[in-house]
Amino acid sequence: MTQTVLILGASGRFGRHAATAFDAAGWVVRRFDRRTGDLAAAARGAQVIVNAWNPPYPDWARQVPVLTQQVIGAARQSGATVMIPGNVYMFGEQTPPPWGAGTPHAARNPMGRIRIEMEAAYASAGLRTIVLRAGDFIDTQASGNWFDLVLTKRLAKGVFSYPGDPAIPHAWAYLPDMARAAVQLVGMRADLPAFADIPFPGYTLTGHEMAAALGRVTRGEVQLRRMSMLPLRLAAPVWPLGRRLLEMSYLWRRPHWLDGTRFDDLLPEFRATPVETALASALPAGLVKPQVYPDQAVAAGG
Repeated sequence: MTQTVLILGASGRFGRHAATAFDAAGWVVRRFDRRTGDLAAAARGAQVIVNAWNPPYPDWARQVPVLTQQVIGAARQSGATVMIPGNVYMFGEQTPPPWGAGTPHAARNPMGRIRIEMEAAYASAGLRTIVLRAGDFIDTQASGNWFDLVLTKRLAKGVFSYPGDPAIPHAWAYLPDMARAAVQLVGMRADLPAFADIPFPGYTLTGHEMAAALGRVTRGEVQLRRMSMLPLRLAAPVWPLGRRLLEMSYLWRRPHWLDGTRFDDLLPEFRATPVETALASALPAGLVKPQVYPDQAVAAGG
């Protein structure tokens, strides 16, 4: 039987990859346009709603509660399962890793509290909900995230800019892998708890490890340079986005990773994309050099 998924935020980072992954798995994919669409009508007949809406950070306090109630209402009317790409904001700066399904949501900062309240709303609504929780995204195109906007912005000049302590581990998620996992988890939704919190292990990398991996991908020398937060601090009083970025900057100072035990139990056959392959797909084509292996013949003229 053909199944239908409604993607909210289908032009965004996770939504774009979710649409591709569900389509590849044979689902009928509906991409919702919030400017012109009727959410309740669009959700009718859908078995799953992917809530990949992500308003700009300065608008979270105003928009997230409203959007959450809209999605809950549409899911309640249609009977759809809601899939949410979760993040790590709700754990808070003082919570030690690893972060898993049983880790307390102890964040005290505004953005962390917004996410705590959002997830609590789904949990109390009585809807079947899956939160696939992940770290920072690695996308296959420049999409304005930390990876392309900051870390690799000057990689063409051999510079890898890192906004925190490069010796501590940081959680990353390759979006095609995360979307592929979302499809598989939705396929077993009847066997999951009504509210399923599933950390996506992704990659755990220090800044030094990522710089080394980028060096292997580009086959060039990559120099890691610490990014100063001073410009962000100076701009924060007059730049709303800067204030929110500064608020969450502890994630670059705090060692953290996600506990993949539950994920591995549910999807024991899942195989993550090798990190070098993921990084290569996230970089401009001109920066990626073909790899030469000693046991492979090299084409003439190569």
